[in-house]
Amino acid sequence: MDHNVCRETPARIAIFDTTLRDGEQSPGCSMTAKQKLRFAHALTELGVDSIETGFPASSESELDACAAIAREVRGATLAALARCHVGDIEACARALEHAGRPRIHVFISTSPLHREHKLGLSKAEVLERAVMGVTLARRHVEDVEFSAEDALRTEPEFLSEVCSAALAAGARTLNIPDTVGYTTPGEIRALFEYLRMHVKDADRAIFSAHCHDDLGLAVANSLAAIEGGARQVECTINGVGERAGNCALEELVMALETRRNYFNATTGIHTERLVPTSRLLTRITGMSVQRNKAIVGANAFAHESGIHQHGMLKHRGTYEILRPEAVGWAKSQMIMGRHSGRAALADRLRELGFALEEAQLNLVFGRFKTLTEKKREVFDADLEALALGIDGRAIGGWRLNRLHISTGVGDGTLPTASVELSSPEGERITEAATGDGPVHALFAALARGTGIHLEIESYQVSSVTTGEDAQGQASLTARIRSDDSVGEDINGLGTSTGILEASALAWLEIVNRIHRRLAPATTVEALETLAATA
Repeated sequence: MDHNVCRETPARIAIFDTTLRDGEQSPGCSMTAKQKLRFAHALTELGVDSIETGFPASSESELDACAAIAREVRGATLAALARCHVGDIEACARALEHAGRPRIHVFISTSPLHREHKLGLSKAEVLERAVMGVTLARRHVEDVEFSAEDALRTEPEFLSEVCSAALAAGARTLNIPDTVGYTTPGEIRALFEYLRMHVKDADRAIFSAHCHDDLGLAVANSLAAIEGGARQVECTINGVGERAGNCALEELVMALETRRNYFNATTGIHTERLVPTSRLLTRITGMSVQRNKAIVGANAFAHESGIHQHGMLKHRGTYEILRPEAVGWAKSQMIMGRHSGRAALADRLRELGFALEEAQLNLVFGRFKTLTEKKREVFDADLEALALGIDGRAIGGWRLNRLHISTGVGDGTLPTASVELSSPEGERITEAATGDGPVHALFAALARGTGIHLEIESYQVSSVTTGEDAQGQASLTARIRSDDSVGEDINGLGTSTGILEASALAWLEIVNRIHRRLAPATTVEALETLAATA
């Protein structure tokens, strides 16, 4: 790609998502048929061009799951994977029978290593099977994709020959996989340029890249493939997949979006859906994303350094190359720790409802710095306690007085929760609710009592001490919708010997933060008290 020449029309890169096939092959990422269907719908909302639904020949349950997606999901091309075997291809045809836009994706290994040790086939035999696979698939569907497995370790001349034969047999898309994550950006770009020159009738084909991350180069290699002429990239949400995973969809898409002037390429992805889709996959599989992962990791837009925080408060472009709102985050995060400065503390306190005068801020900042020597990260509850000068649980707002839970186990009744609360005005409120489980019932009762309904994003419980009287901690994240429909996450923590009480305290902590923002607290008196005891 000549970056000195700006083409009038950006290249359109098709996004082929294989989370439900290659991604699910990752240990720990198995999904039920119902979960796969739910995620397929999420992928269409995200705007992917193609969804690889699975490998139907692998099991009857896999075929049924693919068929369910084919019956219900519309908007994207639905692909199913097959070896160049008659049985595999027939299974794909059955699975895709009711698909609006079906594609059969056939593959065969082409590298010398695979030909000798995996297949026991000659070049001529591999070529024959590739043609057979494409020809048979073409009898069932118009849209056929051919993959040369381990393409990057295949002789370029033979790879070109196989691709030419597959194209002549009826394939529309020629996929060039880096099956073991072996290549480098320069190599894969050169290979795509070579194939576009040497594959017969190459202008009729869509060249596709499928890169694995064994050396941490999957995204870089996929971008290089685009530079070499690839117009489809196969990738997965969160980069899940065999071994070290696949090219991460969110990283590839945002690289193209952020560096559009460089790549002169675009996709049809609704980028604001990236974070919600990532979180959905985490909830379905239980496979967490590392905090420092690009785009969707918890630290992707988090800043702790005082220098960085000060720059961000002046102009976000100083330390961010894209807006968090563009990918589905509510906003950037200022993480309060020992590297944080006075300006960041003042900004965070304002968000919590504290408008402090200079002398008051100085006092709180001194206490904050002392606290950072004892704690790795200072949370909002810590800042509230510092600003108010009292125990965080005694802060005015909603308080839990009593709690009763009936699980319904053994008596055939629905789980029920009843709570007694004290409102910020001191009024005692009693409410009860039922739910699918005790936690669901508890949150429903709290919502009735406070009049605030939270959209729960994540809920985790853990033990923070040991023994019979161990303290349990509940961690809750709720997404609050604003006028522009972009959600902001608010976190709450609760600790108690009873995990349900801890859950209620975490829920109320979030509600009190919302309350404080709506009605900022008067802190002068509390701070004067704090100064007197300093």
